[in-house]
Amino acid sequence: MSDYIKVWDKTIIFAIVKERVKNLQETKVVIVGGGFGGVRTALNLAKINLPGAKIILVSNKPHFEYHAALYRVVTGKSPLEVCIPLNEIFENKNVEVVEDKIVKVDLTRKVLFGESGSKYKFNFLVAALGSETAYFDIPGLKEYSFGFKSITEALRLKNHLHEVFASCEKAPKEEKVCLVHVVVVGAGSSGTELAGELALYTKEMAKNHNIDPSLVTVDLIEVAPRILPSLPEKVSKKVDKHLRSLGVNIFVNRAILKEEIKQVYLHDIEMKVKTVIWTAGVKPNNLYREVKGLEFDSKGRVLVDEYLQAKGQQGVFVIGDAASTLYSGTAQTAISDGKIVGENIYRLIKGKHLVKNTPKKPVTAIPVGTGWAAVVIGLVELYGSLGWSLRRLADFRFFLTILPFKKALLAFQDGKTICETCSICLPETEVKAVI
Repeated sequence: MSDYIKVWDKTIIFAIVKERVKNLQETKVVIVGGGFGGVRTALNLAKINLPGAKIILVSNKPHFEYHAALYRVVTGKSPLEVCIPLNEIFENKNVEVVEDKIVKVDLTRKVLFGESGSKYKFNFLVAALGSETAYFDIPGLKEYSFGFKSITEALRLKNHLHEVFASCEKAPKEEKVCLVHVVVVGAGSSGTELAGELALYTKEMAKNHNIDPSLVTVDLIEVAPRILPSLPEKVSKKVDKHLRSLGVNIFVNRAILKEEIKQVYLHDIEMKVKTVIWTAGVKPNNLYREVKGLEFDSKGRVLVDEYLQAKGQQGVFVIGDAASTLYSGTAQTAISDGKIVGENIYRLIKGKHLVKNTPKKPVTAIPVGTGWAAVVIGLVELYGSLGWSLRRLADFRFFLTILPFKKALLAFQDGKTICETCSICLPETEVKAVI
């Protein structure tokens, strides 16, 4: 019996030693962030199939969020187009998905610390944490406005709108005007898309709730001299004209000074409003500032070299919104970054020359209301239904890059599916189904 125990003990010790040797020999690639850049990096590394490499994707959410479709969630479409489980994306792929929030990064010891208490050692690190909302210390804005950067915020805004419209049916007219007044701050692509969609959606909500649609107001406020200031002026004018045709009021050259519960103050106007949506400011994730060894530009973005490595930190890559590169801040740039970093990690392991990052100007496709979009591809500009079709095609094409065909098609079709939680606004067919 004692001999058997000795043999058993030796077996356990051998297994432990073998596992530790394996861990020492294993190349650990840790990707932090399950957004566009992080997912693309992980997929590319999985496709390369590095021998002896362990790929770990750490995300604070169990799903990938397709931010380009958030405006559709707010206006009654299915959130399933926006939320795609990471485990579905990486099914049968050599990527370990871990749900955790990284709270500390030690570049010297090459270890990450999770909110869960777990530690993640790495040989190569890809930081793809994205950005977060910046309120620029404007009084009341953080407390009273609605953000628009996640599925949680989109659903919160949608539920709020339905609650407000339901509550104002019996309110005095003056109170109704305030309650059904919606202000979108920031006329970049997100704010413009949302304002266009809300102009149509809020009118339908008003009809459903027996409110005079003429009382509903949707305003779009921009601090720059025109909407979509980063695009050619011709594009701004075309989109401006279409927004106004949908009933959106546009205020340019105006900044928000402060916000109160039912009031927002500009430098020359005071607006009585119940719903203010802030889309005008983002900043790199706060965690970057806490990492010793990183350097930053004037916008708070991490300085990177031509290979997307953090300055002075070999094997530590920063991609997406927080990287100090041309065109950072767009999904297309984050995806491009992910492809390059995946290739460069492979090349570092193999001792090959790295691939330089050559930023390409992103294609712009901005839907404004149903069936109309502005698309800019280099010097080519397309508007209307053709632009809309190209934008929807781009959505489907993206899903195909992360999912098998059938699942990609389902995700794409979910973008057309009505998903209302308000019993008053449910389509008649759904009401019958519920009954």
